[in-house]
Amino acid sequence: MLAYLLRRIGYALPIMAGVALVCFALVHLAPGDPLVSILPPDASAELANQMRTLYGFDRSYPEQFVSWVWRALHGDLGTSIASGRPVTTEVLTAVGNTLRLAVLATLIGFVLGSLFGFVGGYFQRAWPDRLASLLAVLGVSVPHYWLGMVMVIVFSALLGWLPATGGGPDGSGWAWDWNHLQYMLLPALTMSVIPMGIIARTVRALVAEILAQEYIIGLRAKGLTHSGIFAHVVKNAAPTALAVMGLQLGYLLGGSILIETVFAWPGTGFLLNSAIFQRDLPLLQGTILVLAMFFVVLNLLVDVLQTLLDPRIARA
Repeated sequence: MLAYLLRRIGYALPIMAGVALVCFALVHLAPGDPLVSILPPDASAELANQMRTLYGFDRSYPEQFVSWVWRALHGDLGTSIASGRPVTTEVLTAVGNTLRLAVLATLIGFVLGSLFGFVGGYFQRAWPDRLASLLAVLGVSVPHYWLGMVMVIVFSALLGWLPATGGGPDGSGWAWDWNHLQYMLLPALTMSVIPMGIIARTVRALVAEILAQEYIIGLRAKGLTHSGIFAHVVKNAAPTALAVMGLQLGYLLGGSILIETVFAWPGTGFLLNSAIFQRDLPLLQGTILVLAMFFVVLNLLVDVLQTLLDPRIARA
């Protein structure tokens, strides 16, 4: 197990280096001057040169990349051009908000998706299977930003049950109470729709395949109860379902920009949206880098958990 873990870490290190390089290159290939948002229209050339020197934009791209990576390894992602605050502080605050939202959305999607998947797999070609498959297809097909706006109209504007936007009743920070949790429900439910559909379709296919295998037929012939067969099905389907859930959590961490913008949730998606429109390169680079590293580390953790559930993976 230790050798497998070290091998997976060895695979992850060059991926992290490549992610950092791609992140830096793509951000700097975008057109426009990043200092336009803070320099006045009548700024002199001397002031513009001073600001470029201050932010390191006067150096060559290789020098900027090496300096950025070196500072990032020491926890310094630079200073935001728009706000003047440390990028690390802003990104970590936003990551905490997005992580809470993504974990709740993934749990909702995993529970509902597993439920629909097991129902569809056990009742193949019957009406429960058709209903579960319909819900799964709708979950994958419906644009989540449109669904978010519909939920705001229904549950906030018409019914008045939940707040429409924001990360809490005030700006004092997060607390685990109902006054704060109600701000999470609408965006979390909206975000859970896509992973619910993907997990439901994956689990349905796994359950149908497992139930058709010969050892299940043998277990039934020996008189094993339905609960015992269900336990075998869950044990064999768990590694793949866990891998899909881990990937969906990673996608939600980095792909929630539209939902967080719709609900004005102060997470990484909302931060990325602001950084893009303000052309804030340090903030944009830092946010993308942290999200990418989260995704790589999350994949590593999922690989390890899969191996613990199914030792055949390590032996392979």
